[in-house]
Amino acid sequence: MTGQLNRVDVTVLPAGWATRGTYPSEVSGSWSPALSPDGRHAAYVSDRSGSPKVWVQPVGSELTFLVDTGEEPVVSVHWSTGGGWLACVLAPGGAPRTEVWLVRPDGSALHQVAGFSTDSAENVRWLPGRPLLAVTENLTTTLLVDAEHGTRADIATGELISLFDVSPDRSRALLRQGPRGSRYIAVRDLATGVDEYVTSGEQACFGPDGSVWARSDAGERPVLLQGSVLRAESDDAEVEAFALTSDGTKLAVLWNVDGGRSALTVDGMPVELPGWVVSQPAWSSDGSTLTFTAEGPGQPHGVWTWTLPGGLVPVSVDEVVEKAIHPTLRRFAAHDGLEISGWLFEPLGPGPHPTVLWLHGGPEAQERPGHGPLFQSLVDRGIAVFAANVRGSSGFGRSFVNADNGALRYGAIADVKSCVEHLVATGVTDPERVGCMGRSYGGYLTLAALTTYPELFAVGIDVCGMSNFATFYEHTEPWIAAAAVSKYGDPVRDADLLRDLSPITRIDNLRAPLMVVHGENDSNVPVIEAEQVVEALAERGVEHRYLLFPGEGHELLHRSSRAEYLRETVGWLTRHLLGLHSLSAH
Repeated sequence: MTGQLNRVDVTVLPAGWATRGTYPSEVSGSWSPALSPDGRHAAYVSDRSGSPKVWVQPVGSELTFLVDTGEEPVVSVHWSTGGGWLACVLAPGGAPRTEVWLVRPDGSALHQVAGFSTDSAENVRWLPGRPLLAVTENLTTTLLVDAEHGTRADIATGELISLFDVSPDRSRALLRQGPRGSRYIAVRDLATGVDEYVTSGEQACFGPDGSVWARSDAGERPVLLQGSVLRAESDDAEVEAFALTSDGTKLAVLWNVDGGRSALTVDGMPVELPGWVVSQPAWSSDGSTLTFTAEGPGQPHGVWTWTLPGGLVPVSVDEVVEKAIHPTLRRFAAHDGLEISGWLFEPLGPGPHPTVLWLHGGPEAQERPGHGPLFQSLVDRGIAVFAANVRGSSGFGRSFVNADNGALRYGAIADVKSCVEHLVATGVTDPERVGCMGRSYGGYLTLAALTTYPELFAVGIDVCGMSNFATFYEHTEPWIAAAAVSKYGDPVRDADLLRDLSPITRIDNLRAPLMVVHGENDSNVPVIEAEQVVEALAERGVEHRYLLFPGEGHELLHRSSRAEYLRETVGWLTRHLLGLHSLSAH
């Protein structure tokens, strides 16, 4: 990492109050902002204490309060519209299974309300003006938790179902249904059980007049609808998310523009952003204040608020790393003419450079120009990084997202080769020193590329990637398996295709030294996916390293784990691309 390592001192006081954290900006940050009803206080998740915890802070103050939610890492926090409760989503053992706990903002009355035993609870949302929490368990059961009376009420059940909202009279439920890539929004009459289709999409809520607001991806680019009325669209940008005030008088729309940068509008007027990438916009329940997270190259994700006319106020924001490399967007034709793209982090000085190709997870996600401590550390050592968006990525239209479904996945694997060829042809990359790495689906794609085009790569890193679709479907969580069929294929009907697409089938081809990284508690991509690769490489005498993280799941939620991952990853890549040993990430 170029420049000095920025740290901010953390002093914890006896009552739980603290000044803003001492933590390295490379591996930490704040996210999941939620405002008190009047917008004067913010709750958020930060790992300044070493693992993700809930903090409460007066907006505009440096004083913060650590809310004790136990030992387990926190994924998100949500402030009730009445102000009396925080709903905290916890990930026991760092695994994909999550629980919901309620706690008072002063840290009292902590108790669990969803995600008991083996159930996993998600899609948490407080209903406007009511002490009711919408929760979905296992993508099969939706319920309302009454925070004041301590009750749970089932609302609707079904396969691959999730609850967005319930009308004030509890006569209608707003639901998301369907597998990945084919999800749609419907209104269910709770008396008759009859569903009314609204649109294809991933986000929706009832307006105060009972109309349905929905981010619709039924067309080529996502737009915002109110009923059948088009409320926000663009010819060259996607509606990424929206936030409507409880009274329906203010509308914030978050846009995905220019290959992954963000834009934000409030009632159609642009808001100046403090970072390249913004996420999680949310209003205080009185509609006075908007909050969101922002990040950028060398700028860890932090929490901000915005008001009119007050403008931007930082809540929990770390210092920007000096001299961070800002990436450039590259667009080019793949093997079959389809345009693909990616963000190039290039070292100073003339090329060609040793280069690492980074492949994101999902696959229906997007590589965006946010805070990448790994990328900055590699560029600082003279290694270029190309963070690719191959077919199947979001942010480039509906057709592009679906361009890798089923048997079309061979095209996504070929896109990896197209990326290397573009980088070599344009003088960026030394063809003898190319590495490939990725996480989750990106780990799968890394393995697929290393076994399909072994001559291209000098080194690889697989981070919790799938190696064998048969064992993935057998051992992953049932609701994850059910939702994945539309993207990858049916484990029975498409068994031959999935066998051919599984990297373990071609593991004999793998030549590059490979580091395999996995969380011991991962139940999304179970650890057997790493173990069979490591075993196969050991049997064949291929150089490899296995980095297993106890107490972590599909994400590395503890700051110490992420620091070790960063150090070991940089060491592995510099050793094999630069011929250097014993390099640390800092």
